[in-house]
Amino acid sequence: MTRSQYGWLLVGLLSVAALLNYLDRQVIFSVFPLLQRDLHLNNVQLGLLGTAFLWVYGIVSPAAGFIADRFGKGRVILLSLLVWSIVTWATGHARSFEALLSARALMGISEACYLPAALAWIADYHGDRTRSLATGLLMSGNYAGIVLGGVGGGWMGEHFGWRFAFTVLGGFGVIYSFLFWLLARTRQAPMASHKASFPASLHELIQLRGFLALTAIFSAVSVANWIAYTWLPVYLYERLGLSLAEAGFSATFYVQLGSLAGILFGGWLSDRWVGQSARGRMWTQALGLGASAPFLFLAGSVSSALFLLSSLFVFGIGRGMFDCNAMPVLCQIARAPLRATGYGIYNCAGCIVGGVMTVAAGWVKTHLELSVAFQFAAVLWAGCAVVLILLRLHSYAPTTRTALATDEA
Repeated sequence: MTRSQYGWLLVGLLSVAALLNYLDRQVIFSVFPLLQRDLHLNNVQLGLLGTAFLWVYGIVSPAAGFIADRFGKGRVILLSLLVWSIVTWATGHARSFEALLSARALMGISEACYLPAALAWIADYHGDRTRSLATGLLMSGNYAGIVLGGVGGGWMGEHFGWRFAFTVLGGFGVIYSFLFWLLARTRQAPMASHKASFPASLHELIQLRGFLALTAIFSAVSVANWIAYTWLPVYLYERLGLSLAEAGFSATFYVQLGSLAGILFGGWLSDRWVGQSARGRMWTQALGLGASAPFLFLAGSVSSALFLLSSLFVFGIGRGMFDCNAMPVLCQIARAPLRATGYGIYNCAGCIVGGVMTVAAGWVKTHLELSVAFQFAAVLWAGCAVVLILLRLHSYAPTTRTALATDEA
C-alpha cells in the first residue's frame, strides 16, 4: 500500500470513528425524558450531565493533544476509541445520577484525546493538495454523528429503552476498535522527535505569530455552534410552532447537511487556492464565515419556515468551510510535533467560551429574545471574516512557496 493510499484509508477509518465519537456523546440528549423518568432526575441534574462532559472535554483537550504529539497519534486514538466505547456501554448500566455523571466525565476525558490526534494524523499523510479535503471528510463523521445521535438515539430509546441505545453503541464501538487496530496498524504514523515538556510546547505555540489570534477566532466561531446546539430546537419550536420532534430534526438536519456541503466545497476550494496563495486557506474560511453571517443574522429575525431553514443550511455551509481548514491553517504555522497540542488548545478555548455564551443566551432569552443571541453570533462571524482577511501569519517552514507574512502584500 502506498503512502497516499494509506492516507485515504486513514480518512475512512477515522471518519467512522468520528461518527461514533459524536454519536456516543450526543445520544444522551435524545433520551433525557426517559432518564428523568427512570432515575427520577431533576432539570438541574440533566443539565449537569451535559455540562460535566463539556467542561472535562475542554479542560483536558490541550493535555490530550500533547500526549498524542508525544507518544504517537495512532496509539492514543485507538485507546481513546476503546475507552469511550466501554464508557458508553457502562452508561447503559448506570443505576444512579452519580454513576451517570461519572460516566459523562470519563467520556469527556476519553473523547478529548480523539479529535486533535486524528486531525494531526491526517495532516501527517496529506499535503497542500489534499489536506483540507481530507480534513473535511473526517469532520463529516462529526456532523453525521450529531444527526444520528439526535434521530437514531431517540428512536432506539423510544422503542427499546435508553439502556439499549448505550449498550448497542458501546458494544459496536468496542468491535470497531479492534477492526481499526487491524487495518490501521499496517503502517505506523510518522513519528517526529518531540521530547519537549507540556509547558515548553505550550510556550512555543503561544510564541507563534498568529496562534493566539487563530485561537480567538476559533473560539468566536464556536459561540454560534454552541448556541445552535443548545437553543436552536427551542427557538424553532417557539418561532415556527413545530412539534418537539420536528424542531429537534430541523435543528440538526439542515445545519449538518449544509456543513457537509461546506466541507466538501471548502476543502476542494482551499486545496486549490493555496496553490496560488499561501493565504488561500484563511481566505476560504473568511469566505465561508462572511457569506453565511447575514443568513445567520436573518435567521434570528424572520418567521418564514422556508427562509429560516434555508438560512440554517447556509449557516452550515459557512461552518463547514471554516472547520475543514482549521487544522490545515494551524499546519502552516506549527511544526508537526505541536499540531495535536495546538488543536487541543483550540478545543479548550472553544468549549469554555461557547459554554459561557450558551448560558448567556439563556439570560438573553429570559430578558430579551433568543433571536438576539443568534444575531450577536452573526456579528461575531462577520468580524472573524474581516480578521482572517487582514491577518498576516508567517510559515514555520522555510521551504513554503511564499512566506505568509509577505504573501500578496
